[in-house]
Amino acid sequence: MKTVGPWRTGPMLAVLLQFLLPALRASSTWSQNEPRLQLSYTEMRSRNSSAVFWQGGSSGGYQTLLLDEDRGWLLLGGRDHVYMLQSESLNQPMRKIHWPAGREHTERCRHAGKNLSTDCANFVKLLQPFNKTHVYVCGTGAYHPQCTYIDLGHSIEEPAFTLLSHAVESGRGKCPFSPHESFTARLTDGDLYAGTSVDFMGNNAAIFRTSVHSSSQHYIRTEAYHDHWLNEPEFVDSYSIPDTHSLDDDKVYFFFKETAVESNQLDKRIYSRVARVCKNDIGGKRSLINRWSTFLKARLVCSVVGPGGMDTHFDELEDIFLLETKDPQNPVIYGVFSTSSSIFRGSAVCVYSMASIRAAFNGPFAHKEGPDYRWVEYKGRIPYPRPGTCPSETYDPLHKSTRDFPDDVVSFMRGHQLMWEPVVPIHRRPVFTHVNVPYRLKKLVVDRVEAEDGQYDVLHLGTDDGKVLKVVSIPKENLETEEIILEELNVFQSPILSMELSTKRQVLFVSSDKEVAQLPLQRCELYGKACADCCLARDPYCAWNGTTCSSYFPSNKRRARRQDVRYGDPWSQCQDLGDGFEDIELRMIYAVESNSTFLECMPRSPQATTKWVMQQSHTQTTRELLPGEDNVIHTRRGLLLQHITSLDAGLYLCTTHERLFSRTLARYELRVITEPHALASRPATNHASSPLSLKELNLIGVSGLTADEYCEQLWYREKRKQQKLRALKWKQVSENRKARVRRQNPPYELLQ
Repeated sequence: MKTVGPWRTGPMLAVLLQFLLPALRASSTWSQNEPRLQLSYTEMRSRNSSAVFWQGGSSGGYQTLLLDEDRGWLLLGGRDHVYMLQSESLNQPMRKIHWPAGREHTERCRHAGKNLSTDCANFVKLLQPFNKTHVYVCGTGAYHPQCTYIDLGHSIEEPAFTLLSHAVESGRGKCPFSPHESFTARLTDGDLYAGTSVDFMGNNAAIFRTSVHSSSQHYIRTEAYHDHWLNEPEFVDSYSIPDTHSLDDDKVYFFFKETAVESNQLDKRIYSRVARVCKNDIGGKRSLINRWSTFLKARLVCSVVGPGGMDTHFDELEDIFLLETKDPQNPVIYGVFSTSSSIFRGSAVCVYSMASIRAAFNGPFAHKEGPDYRWVEYKGRIPYPRPGTCPSETYDPLHKSTRDFPDDVVSFMRGHQLMWEPVVPIHRRPVFTHVNVPYRLKKLVVDRVEAEDGQYDVLHLGTDDGKVLKVVSIPKENLETEEIILEELNVFQSPILSMELSTKRQVLFVSSDKEVAQLPLQRCELYGKACADCCLARDPYCAWNGTTCSSYFPSNKRRARRQDVRYGDPWSQCQDLGDGFEDIELRMIYAVESNSTFLECMPRSPQATTKWVMQQSHTQTTRELLPGEDNVIHTRRGLLLQHITSLDAGLYLCTTHERLFSRTLARYELRVITEPHALASRPATNHASSPLSLKELNLIGVSGLTADEYCEQLWYREKRKQQKLRALKWKQVSENRKARVRRQNPPYELLQ
C-alpha cells in the first residue's frame, strides 16, 4: 500500500476551483465520437513520429499530386515548378522542372491588379497521365493558362523528366485562369474533359471537351450564361465510367456544386450535382452546334433525417472519391459534404451506388411551368431517342451520332437538363457525420481493407485546418452504422490541398500550401501495450500478434493473430485478461476535513467511460458516485471531492468501461483528518494569506501535471520552506538558550 499525504488541499484547490469549475462541469459528459489516437502538431514532427515531411521546394502552392505506383514516383505541382519525389520516402533526393509564366503575362497580370506572389505566377493545376512515357501538365500561367507534356522516358530507374517547351499550347478550356479557382479535368482516350472557367474574371464557367493529341482546336462545351445549364458552378471532380459493355455507352461524370435554380430567388441555396455527358457526343445541329446534346444533371442529396421528418442537409460538396471494384461499371462513389447553415458547422460523408445515379438519369425530367414558373415533374411526351441517350449505330442505325438526333430531341435538350429525382445515398443516410467542431472536412481518399472478419472501407479525411482523420464505419443491424474515429493527426497548420493513397506502399501523401507529408496508414503500436487495447481499437490495419499490436496482413495465417473490428471484444480474442484488480496498488490518501482532494484516474482510451465506486468506512456500504452529485465533480483525469467530511472516508475504486469490457485502473483508501489533528500533524502556516496566483494556475495546463502531482509539488515546496524556517528558529532558540546560560553561570574568573 502506498501512502500519500496528509494533504491540506482545501485552500489551494479552493482558488483552483474558482477558475476551473466551469470547465470541469462541462467535461463531466464525454463524447464517444472522440479519436482513439490523437497526435498534436508537435508530436507529428518529433523524432519518434513515423511521418516524413518534405519542404525541399521553395515555390509552395502544392495543389496537385500524381502518383505512379508501378514506377514509384510522385509528381508534385507547385508555383512555377513541377517536382518528382520518390514514393518510397520523401527524404530521398528529388528532381524539379522550372516552368515559369511568360514575363509579358506576369506584367499584364500585375497591371490588372493581381498579387505578384499569390496570383501572377504559373501555378501547376493539372497533372494527368497521357501514355506510358508522357504526362499532360497545365498551369495558370499568370492568368494566361498553358499546357504541355512532361517526358518521362522508358527507364524506370532514371526517368527523363523533361518539359516539352516546344509543345506548349493554350490552356483555355483546360485549366483555370486563377490559381484559387476550383476546377476538375480528366484525360481519357486522348480527350480532356474539364470543368473550368474560360475568362479572366472567372464568370464564364463550362464543361469542356478538347483534344490534346491533335492540332485541331475543335471543342464542345455547355451553353454560356444559361443558368439552367450551369449556375455559378464550383467543380469538384470528374471520372470516366462505362455504363455497359458497349464503348458507345461510355460516359464522363462531373461532380460539382452550384446555386440551385430550383430555390427561391430571395433564398439562394447551394446544391450538389452530378452531371454526365456521352464520350461520343459531337454536339448537335442548329442551336446545339459545339454544344453538348447529351448533358444531364441531377441533385446529390446527403442528409440526416430529423424529428418530424425535418432533414439536416449537407448541401455543399467538397470532394469525391471513386472506389473501384471488380466491376468497372459499378464503382462506389464517396462524397464529402459540408453544411451551408449559419446555425452550426458540420460535415458528412455519403456513399452512392452507380445504380442510384443511373436511376436518377433514367427517371423523370424537371420542368418549369405555371404562372409562377415553379419547377415540377415533367409529365409530357418525351421524344425519341430519350434525351441523354448516347448514339449507337449498333442499336439504332438512324442515329449514328448526336447530329442525327431529331429536332424535337434538340429542342427538348435545350430546356431540360435537370432531372426531377435526386440521387440518394446508400441506406439513405451518411456513413459518417462530424458536427460542432471548429473545422470542415475538405478532402477524402478511401482504402478498402481486408480484415479478419471481413472488408472495411477506411476513410482518410483532410480538413481545412491541416488535420487528417482516419475513420471506419461499422455496419450494424437495421441498416445502422457505427462511426469510429481511429486517428486525428495534426499534420499541418494550413488547409489540406491534395491527398494521394498508395496501397502498394501503405502510405498516404498529403499536401498543403508549403509542404508535403508522407503518413503511414497505421500506428498500431500507439494503441497500447496490451492485447485488450489492440482489440478495442478496432483498426482494420492492426492486430495482436501475441506480443505487440502490429500491422495485420490477410496472407498471414498465424493463429496468434487477434483482431475483432466488428465487435471489439477482448474477452473473445485475448487470454488471461482477468479483472486486473490484484495488480492495482492500493494508495492511501489523507485529506483534511472541510477541504478538497483529487483522486487521479486516467482512461487509456478517450472512447472509454469512467465509473467510480465508493465503500464507506463506517457503514461498509457500497455505492456508485454519479456525475452531477453534490460535492463530487467527475473530470477526465479523475474525481474531485470538494468538501471532505467524515462520511467521505473509505475505499474508492475507479474502473473504465468500453463496450462490454471493463477494467480497474485505480484504488484509493481515503482517510479523513479532523482540523485539530491536521494542525498538530504538520507545521502551522497561514495558506489563506498566500493563495495560488493566476500564473501558478495556468502552469497546471501547460506542465502536463495532474492536479495530484501539482498539489503534491506545492506541498513539497511548502514543507521545505517550513523546514528551513524551523531550522532557523531552532538555531536562534539555541543561541538564546546559550546566552541565557552564560548570564546565569558567569565564567569562573569573574567569580574570583
